Amino acid sequence: MPHDVSLIATIAAGFGLAMVFGLVVSRLGMPPLVGYLLAGIVISPSTPGFVADLGLAGQLAEIGVMLLMFGVGLHFSLKDLMAVKRIAVPGAIVQIGVATLLGMGVAMLWGWSLGGAIVFGLCLSVASTVVLLRALEARGLLKSVNGQIAVGWLVVEDLVMVMVLVLLPALAGLLQESTAATALAPTSLREIWATVGMTLAKVTAFIVLMLVVGRRVLPKLLWWVARTGSQELFTLAVVATAVGVAFGAAKLFDVSFALGAFFAGMMMRESEFSHRAADESLPLRDAFAVLFFVSVGMLFDPAVIWTQPIKLLAVVVIILVGKTVAAVALVLLFRYPLNTALTVGASLAQIGEFSFILAGLGVALGLMPVEGQSLVLAGALISIALNAAAFTLSEPLRLWILARSALARRLELRDDPLAELPTSTDQRLLSGQVVLVGYGRVGRRIAGTLRERGLPFVVAEQNRELVDALRRDGMAAVSGDAGTPEVLIQAHIARAAMLVVAIPDTVNVRKMVEIARTLNPGIEVVLRTHNEEEAALLRQESLGEVFLGEHELARGMAAHILSRVAVPAAAQPPKA
Repeated sequence: MPHDVSLIATIAAGFGLAMVFGLVVSRLGMPPLVGYLLAGIVISPSTPGFVADLGLAGQLAEIGVMLLMFGVGLHFSLKDLMAVKRIAVPGAIVQIGVATLLGMGVAMLWGWSLGGAIVFGLCLSVASTVVLLRALEARGLLKSVNGQIAVGWLVVEDLVMVMVLVLLPALAGLLQESTAATALAPTSLREIWATVGMTLAKVTAFIVLMLVVGRRVLPKLLWWVARTGSQELFTLAVVATAVGVAFGAAKLFDVSFALGAFFAGMMMRESEFSHRAADESLPLRDAFAVLFFVSVGMLFDPAVIWTQPIKLLAVVVIILVGKTVAAVALVLLFRYPLNTALTVGASLAQIGEFSFILAGLGVALGLMPVEGQSLVLAGALISIALNAAAFTLSEPLRLWILARSALARRLELRDDPLAELPTSTDQRLLSGQVVLVGYGRVGRRIAGTLRERGLPFVVAEQNRELVDALRRDGMAAVSGDAGTPEVLIQAHIARAAMLVVAIPDTVNVRKMVEIARTLNPGIEVVLRTHNEEEAALLRQESLGEVFLGEHELARGMAAHILSRVAVPAAAQPPKA
């Protein structure tokens, strides 16, 4: 054919090989993302055989970045972040600082410039939101307190990286050399800081415009399009908004595509159709995200594995050990249990999309050598491949640590004012009470009903901030994992009338029931689940009365229908 088909060839090769390698690594128990990166390596200039168009792949990757960040914005909930802000915000910032310093330290030992060392350290400091969300979903932890802390932590990391991407081009001149601050003339320094100030002013103007105008216009746009009843138009509106706002932000405000798309998603979240927007754009986001990871793999030079094994080992150790240890220590300092600390640590033991974007920008600005980008990509491949194992080993590791470390056992049982009820607690609340595990959307409504009826109850909740707020509100609450005897004992389960598990915790629910019935054989148990198969298993095991969300919703809707619609005489059963 006379026409240039390099775009079609690049897409066909990228999608085809990504599917093959993604399927292979999935069968090996690794995330498909590893396969997408391997597909990119196969069609890269660094390997023999077919070589895809790197320039076209880079532009397709930019679209992937836009849609990825648009999706992050759609799912970004300030309310969810506020629920874990006391641990997520300082924890993420300190952990980024520790990982960045570790990366800077090894880079400076290798003789890199200060600018290159800073970018390299930042690349190693931020984990992949995509990898984390899929890992938590696969283990049913996404809605748990541990999952909320991990997601909140990564949201803070993402926000920090967004600001880094905005400021890095403006600061590139200052970071070109390790002695830039002293070598540059005062006039040059003034020009650099003027550039930084102008960049911040443009970013601020864009954010204000989105918050004032975009917050009102974008949700209304979705509403107008939804009224047409056309699914195609709705999908087109979502994608056009994501790409259009990102492109406009870059052209008018010199803001990165990533930040523009992120704010577009955040503003669309204000619409009642935000969930539909997320669902409609998901296939396209997934498709271009695949091309993004393929294009990242195309930039990887496999030779770094055998030419720089010591440097690669240092990168992997920082990602898997340095970040994990720092995160675990920080979570324990905030007096959360060891299982929470290990879950957060496993969540952060990898790097992903922001690392790739930042590494590419660092190389483009001349701050970081191409070797650094290859080391980041190799570290990402290895850490993502091993991340599933980190989650799997977290619980055996917790038990091993507790069995062999007196310090760990003391930390688990340390004197925590929120881990036991105050001595001033009204004793009438501690006999014949309901022990309510979880104070989320369901638990909050149950507690409100119990409070209205004057029924005694004690809340067992892992989120320490929530427990602190409940106590200030005059409610009896203890902090900790209800799957351990200590928490249920502190909730006075031995004298309780009922145990209500208001969280869909498929992992620990059996432990909770076993502990409760050991301490109180006659206790009544009420369980919540959102899975048909899990509900059937719980009923078969006679663990208690099981409530499934869909069933209760259908029952409530049917009752409403029957109360409003008269039954025809012909349909009524015959009288005896």
